[in-house]
Amino acid sequence: MKKIVLSIFVASSLLISADIDSDKEQLKKDIAIAKADAKVAKEKVEELEAKLPPNEKFMTHTELGFIQTRGNTDTKVFNLELEIKKGWDKNSLMVSFDGQYAEDSGVESKNKYFVELEYNYSFTDRLALVYLAGYKRDKFTGFNYQAYTGLGLNYLLLETKSQSLDIEVDILYSVDDSADIDYDVNGETIDYPNAENKATHSMTAGEIDKYAAYRAKAVYNWTIFSNLDFSQELNYRASFEDSTRYFVYSKTAFTSKISDIFSAGLSYKVDYVNSPPSDKQYTDRTFTANLIIDY
Repeated sequence: MKKIVLSIFVASSLLISADIDSDKEQLKKDIAIAKADAKVAKEKVEELEAKLPPNEKFMTHTELGFIQTRGNTDTKVFNLELEIKKGWDKNSLMVSFDGQYAEDSGVESKNKYFVELEYNYSFTDRLALVYLAGYKRDKFTGFNYQAYTGLGLNYLLLETKSQSLDIEVDILYSVDDSADIDYDVNGETIDYPNAENKATHSMTAGEIDKYAAYRAKAVYNWTIFSNLDFSQELNYRASFEDSTRYFVYSKTAFTSKISDIFSAGLSYKVDYVNSPPSDKQYTDRTFTANLIIDY
């Protein structure tokens, strides 16, 4: 009798174990199917959202970077990039800001910002009329400010699921205000930002140059993987009258998604002035690591 009971118990245990294993396998299959369905649904949502007119969205893009050191070195470095875009019907308006500030032992070593307003009117899905106005301030490059405004055309040359290429050509009215030159009592130039706090004895006002110019701009974006993007912007602005007066800006960036809103980014910017005033350097390079917020 005991043998019969034991046999029944063993058989029942084996059957229960088999049922559990079967349930596990089925559960794994159900999870795999659910994941596949979720992936298909996500791709469908992205496809449908891509078909929405861009002007239907209010979009913000923010990049933040900050470094501070204390002890043997005392430095502060701050970076902020901001884009705000809103559209209606065939119109869109974008405001962008790009600024960096740095101190070394309490002395300002970088203070630069750039603001641009751009209005677009879309003739087609690819071609748009552009009006823009820009203002840049950076005394370390020898200018009190640079400003420009004008009209242009933007054309979407390439658009695929993973890549896009925009090109733009603008005709501009430009103003360059060269930085004032300060002198001490000995007639020596006091370089900005006057770290030694020398008293200014005399000053030569900077020249203000007004001229017609043009700008050519290209922006390339490539989604390498679902969570990794590459972008390259190249900007060339030059005077019609003086071929030696031109400015080149380049930004190369990699962005990795952390969540739907947050990303981590690396960018390398090159700001080149072909005819800098006051014997300044031609090229200003900036490498930043940022937290990016898209909303």
